[in-house]
Amino acid sequence: MSPERDGTYVCTLSPELLDQACRELGESPSRRQDDIEAIRQWLLKQPHITARLDDWTILRFLRGCKFSLERTKEKLDMFYTCRTAVPEWFKNRDPLDPKTKQILDLGILLPLPGSDALGRKVVLSRFGRYDANIYTTDDAMKAVAMIMDLMFEDEELSSVCGMMVVSDAEGTTVAHMLSFTPAMAKKAMTLWQDCYPTRPKGINYINTPPGFETIFNLFKSFMKEKMKKRVHVHGSDLESLYKQVPRDILPIEYGGTNGSVDDITRYWAKKVEDKRDWLLNDEKFCVNESKRLGKPKTSSDLFGLEGTFRKLEVD
Repeated sequence: MSPERDGTYVCTLSPELLDQACRELGESPSRRQDDIEAIRQWLLKQPHITARLDDWTILRFLRGCKFSLERTKEKLDMFYTCRTAVPEWFKNRDPLDPKTKQILDLGILLPLPGSDALGRKVVLSRFGRYDANIYTTDDAMKAVAMIMDLMFEDEELSSVCGMMVVSDAEGTTVAHMLSFTPAMAKKAMTLWQDCYPTRPKGINYINTPPGFETIFNLFKSFMKEKMKKRVHVHGSDLESLYKQVPRDILPIEYGGTNGSVDDITRYWAKKVEDKRDWLLNDEKFCVNESKRLGKPKTSSDLFGLEGTFRKLEVD
């Protein structure tokens, strides 16, 4: 359940996790509501932003910015700006659309049940699951964004403890690699690092195919230095993976005990469908650049000119 009631935040953290939020994020329970209200009033004064104004959404961004009000304002502006600039991922998000439903049924992104012993949410990605000759990377990224948005809406632990990603590259083909253009990678990394209030603790690649280094180096070139240090490439060595991601949080197909991939896939496909109204309503939260005070922002400002990127060459 989302930690809110009628738009008002209701803390679901244990005393230990609340103490962690205070120590690591600068959260002050006595000042929390004042900080939320300060951001809400700021958003209401931005003519170009139509934003969610509930406590929980604002608190997520405050935590992601360690309660710096200025950084929170910058990230919220960036969040709504980038979402508006990438309609291929954030518009027409109807889970009943046949193509979208087919992608969701493949389970290319699966937040795993529960959290690990450190409170981190673990997310399994499997981009090799879709046929790159039938579906585009934009199709896949739209489904990914839908699931991520719903996960962040419901997960309070990850706003304090962060998340781990396990990226299983099995099934990745040359067609997949060619579809991940530099422009695509830049958009993905900008959204991940500069827009969402995530606390990424690590990215773990497994079952990496020949040619993986090309894609890996592309994404890595857009990573901040802190993130680069949190990337681990395990190949087919699951024992190496277990040193970063506890075995018991993983599905049985990966040597764990946390349910099956098929069951988790069905859970998320149904959850997204159940949240159809939320997703369709979510599209209204965006920016109108014609109303921005000062110079409007363009896709070039945010991601660079796509025309300046050369196409990938994969051996």
